[in-house]
This record gives sequence, structure tokens and C-alpha cells, in this order.
Amino acid sequence: MDILDVITTRRNIKKFKTDPIDPSLIKRWLQAAAMAPNHRMTQPWEVFTIGPETRVNLNHKTNFGNAPFVMVVLSKHGKTAVETEENALATACFIQNFNLAAWAEGIGTFWSSISISDKNREILGVPEDYDVIGTLAVGIPDEIPEPKPREPIENKLKQLP
Repeated sequence: MDILDVITTRRNIKKFKTDPIDPSLIKRWLQAAAMAPNHRMTQPWEVFTIGPETRVNLNHKTNFGNAPFVMVVLSKHGKTAVETEENALATACFIQNFNLAAWAEGIGTFWSSISISDKNREILGVPEDYDVIGTLAVGIPDEIPEPKPREPIENKLKQLP
């Protein structure tokens, strides 16, 4: 698949097969994700992998679609409000890079905001100077949903003088 195919066919997967994912693949995709643009090379992302006990404590309504691997991606606060926002945006790019790298190899992801609650931040031990950007379930898709319609890009373009 070329990059445009990877981007246009990627879906948020809600149901996974339980087959394990080779940890070396996860590490390779995370390393590729780290090539995300980040102002001042802050590299603000941190990744917490979720073990069985923590997963039960998070109590996700579908158990993350039974994905065999779950992780939380955090963004470290910057020295200023602007840098903190830049770090969060860079970390979102990190997650998208990971999602696309995995999808290119037939592995799906589900990006959830479950870990942003105070209760779940506490369960995860998220430091106060970090934002939770997403919780990712990772695995072989059991179902791949059809794409949801997108507004034509022409409706989102504005030409400035």
C-alpha cells in the first residue's frame, strides 16, 4: 500500500482478534512514530503499556474491543502554555504516525479518551505535568468498518488575499 492508501483506508477499530502482536513490531512502530514533527525537538511523548490488572481497573465498556495490546500516550507540559499546546499537538502526530505504521502492516488501532478522567489518571499514575492524549488499543481487526462520509475538502478551504 502506498501512503495515500494507508491514510484513506485506516479505520478506528472497535473489535479485535485476540491474537498477540509481536512486541518488536510495536517497538518499531513507536520508533517510527517518534519521527513526528515537534517544535524545538521536545519529544514530549511518553508511553505507558497497560498490563492486565490496570486494564481491569480502567473498566473500559468493551474491554478495548478485546485488543491484545493497550497503551496510553502522554504529553509532557512545556515551559509555557504555548509549548504545552505544541507538545500536545506533536503527541497527536506521534499517535497518528503509530496508527498509520501499524495499519500499513494490517494491524488496527482504536484511539480512546478514557484515560483523561481524574480517576483513570490516578489509576495510571499520570504525573500532574503531563496530559493524556489517548489510550490506544492495538490488534488484528476482527471487523473493519466502512468509512464515514467526509465533507468535501473544498468546503474547508479558504483563500486569503
